[in-house]
Amino acid sequence: MLASLRNIIEEVNSARSLPEVLEIIVRELKGALHAGVCSIYLFDRTDQRYVLMATDGLRRQAIGKIRLGMREGLVGLVAAKEEPLNLQNADKHPNFVYFPEADESPFHSFLGVPIIHHRKVLGVLVLQQTNERRFAQEEETFLVTIGAQLSGAIAHADETGVLSRLSAPRQGKSQEAIFQGIASSPGIGIGKTVLSSVNTDLSQVPERNCANVHMEVSSFNVALESAKHDMWKLGQGLKDKLSPEEFALFEVYIRLLDDPTLIGEVVGSINSGKAASSAWSSVILKHVKTFRKMEDNYLRERAADVLDLGKRVLAYLQQDDVTVRTMPKHAVLVGEDLSATILADIPVDRLAGIISLKGSSNSHLAIVARALGIPTVMGATTFPMAELLGKDVIVDGFKGAIITRPSRARRKHYLALRREEELLDRDLERLRDIPCITPDGEHIALFVNTGLRQDVMRSLKSGAEAVGLYRTEVPFFAHLGFPTEDEQVLIYKEQLHAFAPRKVTMRTLDIGGDKALPYFPIEEENPFLGWRGIRISLDHPEIFLVQIRAMLRASENNSNLKIMLPMISSIGELDGALQLVNRAYEELINEEHLCIEKPPIGAMIEVPAAVYQVDQLAKRVDFLSVGTNDLTQYLLAVDRNNPRVAGLYNSFHPSVLSALHLIHEQASNAECEVSICGELAGDPLGAVLLVGLGYRHLSMSAGCLSRVKSMLLQVPARKARDLAERSIQITGANEVMQFLAGELKNPDLIKLYHRSIE
Repeated sequence: MLASLRNIIEEVNSARSLPEVLEIIVRELKGALHAGVCSIYLFDRTDQRYVLMATDGLRRQAIGKIRLGMREGLVGLVAAKEEPLNLQNADKHPNFVYFPEADESPFHSFLGVPIIHHRKVLGVLVLQQTNERRFAQEEETFLVTIGAQLSGAIAHADETGVLSRLSAPRQGKSQEAIFQGIASSPGIGIGKTVLSSVNTDLSQVPERNCANVHMEVSSFNVALESAKHDMWKLGQGLKDKLSPEEFALFEVYIRLLDDPTLIGEVVGSINSGKAASSAWSSVILKHVKTFRKMEDNYLRERAADVLDLGKRVLAYLQQDDVTVRTMPKHAVLVGEDLSATILADIPVDRLAGIISLKGSSNSHLAIVARALGIPTVMGATTFPMAELLGKDVIVDGFKGAIITRPSRARRKHYLALRREEELLDRDLERLRDIPCITPDGEHIALFVNTGLRQDVMRSLKSGAEAVGLYRTEVPFFAHLGFPTEDEQVLIYKEQLHAFAPRKVTMRTLDIGGDKALPYFPIEEENPFLGWRGIRISLDHPEIFLVQIRAMLRASENNSNLKIMLPMISSIGELDGALQLVNRAYEELINEEHLCIEKPPIGAMIEVPAAVYQVDQLAKRVDFLSVGTNDLTQYLLAVDRNNPRVAGLYNSFHPSVLSALHLIHEQASNAECEVSICGELAGDPLGAVLLVGLGYRHLSMSAGCLSRVKSMLLQVPARKARDLAERSIQITGANEVMQFLAGELKNPDLIKLYHRSIE
């Protein structure tokens, strides 16, 4: 059965459409388990019924016609109970429903298992036989496994609207669909999708026609030659390390790329009007499927090699297949794993939004997008890029949602929202030069988080009192290698000079996790609990010392520098970092005779371990800053970049609030300045809570500052204190947000926060 399972999964993975997936499942399952019937019923949300979508054994005319209510029939019972149903005499069960059009009368045995994805029943997988018997436990387990494998493909079809179109083909209209990603840069973007990055997933290559057959054939030949050269180089490089038999495989791969049958199929497809990339992917996937069906183990394993060769050629084909060059106005940039470097090659003023299938709200691209004010959704793993290329979409950067094929009403709604946001931001500009003082006289210092040159002007215009977090790793991404000390001096001096005399808090290099430098890759199974932040700096003092020296040298004539150490989890780490900082300072003063004022040194509280050592940390540093993003992630055991659990990430969680309360209490007792520099500070409701917990220094993105200031100008600190005390007693994060919204229900306040709780 394991071999059958593997073959089925491999075939499903190579299928290019949902109907093909369903046909493979029913055909292969029926054969593998020697059943009389295999059928798949899927839930159609439009009419709340389970629809027969594929069958091998029943009349095919019944597909799309048999529809069962939520608890109707045996299929409805399986779905309602969310567990398998194994019957010897199905026709005698009280829930049995007979459909003459399906011709089920000869079949007695019934086995049905639910298809479940993320706790939601998507359909039911059914086996039937003529003889009266219960299916074996092994058969039931096998069917459950297939159902679990199938669930992802069904969920994707459901989200894209494909399922609705299949179950109601006569409708003829493309249906609106909503995809969820990670909100990474706020705003509303409306436009057409354009491909911006090379995608080597053969199954995701869009079906496109070509305008010039001769050029496409020429490009295909060039791609083949390039791939063959790569294989030759790779083989030569490994020649001394491989046995003659292993080395011979490289010659086999090259011969495969010379195969006249394979080349003829592709060229024939191009001649019929297909683009080279579309033709190549179709032919290769067909051959991969053939290899996977072979009985011989050796030949079956070659399917992976053919797939790899296919990807190599496709990469060359798509080097010139990037639509950036002809980017239209109001374009929504789409890619599998976009990096910020792509923005250097395109006219940013034409960008309405950005969608990246991978990445997080803290990725370099997200940071750049926020600086440029481009609505962005990252981590949109379910977004069908190939299917929706060139289609109208709405990017909701507030919610992390992508709406495809939006209806006229939906488009009108979002246009109104965008206009509303623009008017609000324009109105709040009047607060720029007004100090942030609560109605009962508490001064709240509002700082900005920066990292890009583009941030400088926006930050200065925002009315920020200082820079609470300058991400020094951001300029590192723009280099081909670690920038030299002199190069760093120029970068830091530019920031310090621009904001002088206002303080600039520079965080030392914070890489690792989801922030790997291209020239310093870090591959770990669990990167967020791995080598990152201060750990890298301590392990590479040569990098850390150069950076500290550069910061100190840059501050020579400004004296507005503050240095902050990230990801401190122990006193030993802090002491080690402080020793290196002191060493760099002494070298510059005593050996190079520079006149530099020693800057305040601070530590970040980002991990639970640091929460319980605040009293000791405070004795060793001049200030503390809480990074609520990572702290929330570690406290809740939630990877905020993982779409499966990202919905559980919420800094309003009472446990996070309790930790923030404890941090402030310990810091106050130690008479140590403590600030917030996470996303919670940039949320108007979050800012109220933080003020209530005692924090008087909040740092945020420049775009959030005016809204936070407007909120705090209207809410007395004593009220904020009462709200914070009551919020900690509430059991859930969403309940905390709803409570705050209810208590701050005022038209002037609602407009500042309603997007975050809708």
